[in-house]
Amino acid sequence: MNVLEVKNLSFAYRGEKKKALDNVSLNLPFGKVMILAGPSGCGKTTLLRAITGLVPKIYEGDYQGEVFIDGKNVVSMSQKDLALNMGYVFQNPENQLVSYIVEREVAFGLENLGYEKNYIISKTESILKDLGIYDLKNKPLRTLSDGQKQLVAIAGIIVMEPKLLILDEPTSTLDPATAKKVASMVNGIIRKRMISAIIVEHRIDLFTDFADYMAVMNEGKILHLWDRLCC
Repeated sequence: MNVLEVKNLSFAYRGEKKKALDNVSLNLPFGKVMILAGPSGCGKTTLLRAITGLVPKIYEGDYQGEVFIDGKNVVSMSQKDLALNMGYVFQNPENQLVSYIVEREVAFGLENLGYEKNYIISKTESILKDLGIYDLKNKPLRTLSDGQKQLVAIAGIIVMEPKLLILDEPTSTLDPATAKKVASMVNGIIRKRMISAIIVEHRIDLFTDFADYMAVMNEGKILHLWDRLCC
């Protein structure tokens, strides 16, 4: 079964004649990882907006086709349901960190949903250990490196156990050595927990060794879809 299905999706922003997406179709089975690659302006951002429901709910325009998450059409899903089904990690972790201490940051989403305290502690400590940042749990976020902040942001999303994890250029703000380390930790936890994920990344070499699929976009179209199982 697929966690994500995009069927014949086309979209042009309001007031624009050119299509940002042009008949895009792709599937992602549960527990698999897809790299989404392509030059700036190729349609990656618009596709992510469609997957998360921002297109056409927030970004209006000429929308044709369908997007399903776990069999549900994203257009008909409430914002709460979308948030519970998908986790989105931004390029810059500063855009999503809201707490002062690492442990509280990772626990924030679970606390908001009203989970029992011992459950929250157990889940938070487990994810921190899996990402190799357990020793940082009592550290103020302001004292962390950029790489550590990104891992904390990723932990805060994965701890919610979304059906689909979206990583939007997670290493773009990091130097090469730190990017390699973060990618290694992300690769490890995704495989250990069998997470379904889409990774948008320019440094695709950091993730190609463990990705199951890679979709290459340009001019709003999928130019090439690589499947490891067929190669």
